Parts: sequence; structure tokens; C-alpha cells
Amino acid sequence: MAKEEFKYEEAVRQLESIVEKLENDELDIDSMSDNLKKAQKLIKLCKDKLTKTDDEINKILEKDKK
Repeated sequence: MAKEEFKYEEAVRQLESIVEKLENDELDIDSMSDNLKKAQKLIKLCKDKLTKTDDEINKILEKDKK
């Protein structure tokens, strides 16, 4: 996965697809490694997006308190 920009929902869909393939034993050893690397990047993307969104919400709520 190069410098692709995924929306959160698309990243989650791809993660779900990888998990489903793992659970159904649809991946051989070579593709398992590649898919796990991709999943790791997708998880980081989702975590970063959630953190950024949480920070933005907190800033908005702080402005309302003033």
C-alpha cells in the first residue's frame, strides 16, 4: 500500500476482508505476510484518524465552554 489515502470506512472494510480471509484459511504463507503488513498500516491509519477526530471534537467542545 503506497501513499494511498483511505477513508476510515474503506480502511475498516479492508481490515474486515483480511480478517475474514485469515479466519477462512484463504491465505497462503506468502500472501498472509503481505496481508498482515497491510493490516498493520490500515490499523495505524484508523487509529490516527480516530485520534485526530477526537482532538478536533475536544477543541470544539473547549470553545463552547468559554
